[in-house]
Amino acid sequence: MRVSLDLKLTALMFAMMLGTAAVAVALFVYLKSPAYALLLTAAAVVLPALLAARRAVRPVHRVLRAMQTSVACYSDGDFSISLVVDRRDALGELLRTNNELGSALRKQRAHLVQRELLLDTVTQNSPVALVLVDPHQRVVYANIAARHLLNEGRTLLGVDFAQLLAVAPAALQEVIASGGDGLFSTRIAGTEETFSLSQRAFTLQGQRHRLYLLKTLTRELSRQEVATWKKLIRVVSHELNNSLGPIASMADTGREVLRRGDTSSLRDVFAAIRERAAHLHQFVAGYSTIARLPAPRPDRVIWAELMEELARQQSFSVTGVLPPDHGWFDRLQLEQVLINVLKNAHEAGGVADQVSIRVQQSPHEQRIEVLDRGPGMTEVVLSQALLPFYSTKRDGTGLGLALCREIAEAHGGSLRLSNREGGGLSVMVVLPMPGYYP
Repeated sequence: MRVSLDLKLTALMFAMMLGTAAVAVALFVYLKSPAYALLLTAAAVVLPALLAARRAVRPVHRVLRAMQTSVACYSDGDFSISLVVDRRDALGELLRTNNELGSALRKQRAHLVQRELLLDTVTQNSPVALVLVDPHQRVVYANIAARHLLNEGRTLLGVDFAQLLAVAPAALQEVIASGGDGLFSTRIAGTEETFSLSQRAFTLQGQRHRLYLLKTLTRELSRQEVATWKKLIRVVSHELNNSLGPIASMADTGREVLRRGDTSSLRDVFAAIRERAAHLHQFVAGYSTIARLPAPRPDRVIWAELMEELARQQSFSVTGVLPPDHGWFDRLQLEQVLINVLKNAHEAGGVADQVSIRVQQSPHEQRIEVLDRGPGMTEVVLSQALLPFYSTKRDGTGLGLALCREIAEAHGGSLRLSNREGGGLSVMVVLPMPGYYP
């Protein structure tokens, strides 16, 4: 094949521009054999380009390998790694950002560790016995109080909780079997101890766990008992002095009247003595009622008949429709509760015709709510209104609502007080239905 002189010169000049002997040789061969010359020329051009690209990509590859190692360490929870930053370009900025992330994770880990140590210290030294059980009924956590209470101070980790309960007091087994919170008493080292049990189920690391909290109430109950007795003594002493003082004074007055021979005023003296004696008798009878409250005898009660009986003694209106089914409770005791609450509602100072009763019934419980539009109660009064001997009335004994609560709880129910929106008070008696009666 013949090649023109211009083409030959152009090829030689290109070879000189490239400055590589291999291309010059390729062009020389091209003059002899064009096909092989093109192949050699391509190899001479592409290979240096590939080498240059490899040199350019090598830092990127090194940075990516370092980043991959860093991410793997973070995934394993190791935040101590820090990469060397020896560049000022975008790759260097990426390395610095990675190091900042690692520093932030280290600080967060240290903060969490400190919080966990604090929480563990508080939990371990808490007087409340704490036991955490996994889905396989194995104890995964127990504090010091739990170890001393349930295993004579030995560790509970990994212990089968069911086997632990098998040798526990029967009262504790019954409360745990109920699935809810409760109180129980048992003898420990010859002493009667009272405990409160709380149990909750929750999800931990994707598995259902159960937490048991056991708190001894013996000392607290003893303190409360002493405080109650002291308050009782103060109240009784106050009431006795309020009655016995005037009686003694009237007796002295009567004796002086007899000495003078003026019998016309003796009638007033005896009337005053009788009045104070009657008040004292009523006061003592109120305490006796709480102390000797008989066990309730629940039976079927027709709601309409109960409302008619209450209306004969206190005025009120019925809000809503009475349930079609029968109620289930001790009628005489519940009448006593509602009459007391209705009386308080009228004495609250609201509009008399706004005192009402609302009855709601479900398969589980029955609710009787007395509503008024009086001033309601402050938060302090609400928190103490159901306590025995607490009263905001000048002549009150503090036994009315306490007796009502005692009757409701004897039925297995409760008495609840709350302020109404727009003013007034709600007193709700909640009683269980027959299938849920304890």
